[in-house]
Amino acid sequence: MRVVSVNVGLPREVDYRGNRFATGIYKAPVEGRIAVRRLNLDGDRQADLTVHGGPDKAVYAYPIEHYPAWRGLLGADDLPPGAFGENLTVEGLTEGELSIGDRLRIGSAEFVVTQPRSPCYKLAAKFDRQKIVREMLESGMSGFYLSVAVEGELGAGDPVEIVSQDRHAVRVAELNALLLGKWQDRALMERAVRVNGLAAVWREMMAERLLG
Repeated sequence: MRVVSVNVGLPREVDYRGNRFATGIYKAPVEGRIAVRRLNLDGDRQADLTVHGGPDKAVYAYPIEHYPAWRGLLGADDLPPGAFGENLTVEGLTEGELSIGDRLRIGSAEFVVTQPRSPCYKLAAKFDRQKIVREMLESGMSGFYLSVAVEGELGAGDPVEIVSQDRHAVRVAELNALLLGKWQDRALMERAVRVNGLAAVWREMMAERLLG
């Protein structure tokens, strides 16, 4: 398990289908050691802090294993690391293997897996492909967000160590299936809300549905 690429970028203005908005989805690989802060990596920013960024979504990681499938779907041979807006392109860490609450050590920093990505229209704008949001949801190739438990620094090539795992073991892939299935799996939600590392917004949504 390792970091293939570290990717950062600043927000930019984009025009898409008659709408103009700021997005931080455009990331590019960087060399050397990068400082990890509580809310992001040095040199990286999110555009709309109402739905992106914050402690539970400080860093976005995406498995390099998904890139071949996307090259086929998109008919694109030139998908560089960071193409999906991820800060860390990783190898050996997929949604079916990682659980919410898993604590990872990369370089001198430590992270906690908090939630899968829920793609939005900005992904469609980047690829000029409206159905890509649905494709990401249905494929489960979402990637995952990390909170920063210990600040430090990291770089491409660093190994990724799983320091600890939550005993409830709710896989990232299970939350993707829950979202796709419109929140129908009550037993999974009851298990997931007990995971300490779960993002607050997911915990609140599940709690509301369990009470309903």
